[in-house]
Amino acid sequence: MIAENVKKILRELPPGVELEAAAKGHTPEEIEEAIRAGIKIIGENYLQEASEAKEKISLPAKWHFIGHLQKNKVKKVVQIFDMIETIDSYDLAIEVNKRAKNIGKIMPVLIEINSGKEPQKAGIMPEETIDLIKKIGPLKNIKILGLMTMGPWLDNPEELRPYFSLTRRLFEEITALNISNVEMRYLSMGMSDSYKIAIEEGANLIRIGTKIFGPRKR
Repeated sequence: MIAENVKKILRELPPGVELEAAAKGHTPEEIEEAIRAGIKIIGENYLQEASEAKEKISLPAKWHFIGHLQKNKVKKVVQIFDMIETIDSYDLAIEVNKRAKNIGKIMPVLIEINSGKEPQKAGIMPEETIDLIKKIGPLKNIKILGLMTMGPWLDNPEELRPYFSLTRRLFEEITALNISNVEMRYLSMGMSDSYKIAIEEGANLIRIGTKIFGPRKR
């Protein structure tokens, strides 16, 4: 089932859009099946889960951290992940930069945008994003490669369109600024119920869980 789901989504995707399997709560065996079917990026929310899965999986894939990142987890996250999609503060960026420098790594990151401006959610407010990126830019062991957003939890995916659109406009604005050490390559937005709308609004990296793996078992 997983393989069929992956192949179906990959067939539907326009050129230039990458598919990331959001693997939270799924087994290493399920993740392996997805990779065999053509998944090249695995998104994980939890360090422990990712660490255990990665040890058991020998197939090549890029691993992206897509959960809320606590400072005390940064050292290990920098070691095992290929990208962090959830940088939303200068303090967090400083810590990532320090840990990456210690192991001689340049850590690719996305800046997480709180496009719904929800106080209880992670992510930088849209109007504060450019200042944050200008501050992070000079850090030598971090490389900003784009933006990520979740958007609010809404019953109708169509209602997410304005939040995706806002994030795309911000992406374009930052791209036009040509900030040193910033390469606006990825716009990560859209999940199982909203990825088609996200793509229409400019997403080129989509994070799909349920539509690949089915409902979480744990």
